[in-house]
Amino acid sequence: MEKIDYKKDLKQFYGGKVDNPVIVQVPAMNYLMVDGRGDPNTSLEYIDAIQALYPVAYSLKFMCKKEKDIDFAVMPLEGLWWSDDMTDFITGNKSNWQWTAMIMQPEFITPDMFKRAVQEVLNKKSLSAINKIRFHTYAEGRAAQVMYIGPYANEGPTIVKLHEFIKKSGGVINADNKHHHEIYLNDPRRSAPEKLKTIIRQPY
Repeated sequence: MEKIDYKKDLKQFYGGKVDNPVIVQVPAMNYLMVDGRGDPNTSLEYIDAIQALYPVAYSLKFMCKKEKDIDFAVMPLEGLWWSDDMTDFITGNKSNWQWTAMIMQPEFITPDMFKRAVQEVLNKKSLSAINKIRFHTYAEGRAAQVMYIGPYANEGPTIVKLHEFIKKSGGVINADNKHHHEIYLNDPRRSAPEKLKTIIRQPY
């Protein structure tokens, strides 16, 4: 059976050095996605989205093992975040945040496999957000990113540095369609806040 480690194969997008911003060109990739709005710390909608994404992601993983003889680790949770006022990310005004929770999928996952995986999960459990999941290709393109370690609530100074790095590189952030992007490399339920690793990315 073929085994694929996407975090290793895509290391430039899922790794990095702390406080060392770099420019990356992110290719189009497929994701399971759920859209929502509000503070992720208090929003039931956000919790429901995550609880729906993971069962479908694991269903697809096991489907590939059975049908394609390919094994891969389920990728980490990611989030696109945006607001009408981009300073909300620096000031911590989370009530205005809009978001897309998502998990990257291998290139051999098809829309038909996605539909079957959703139905498979529905046959086993009732999840309020499962019908909100979409299978979508996201082409992010040029972006600056940096590794951050610490509590999510303390990301503000790192985000400021990343935005300054973009400006010094001659870039301009377009809040309309270039969403703040975070990749959560740890499970916050199992890691101390000061040890949480997050890729913070900003397309421009």
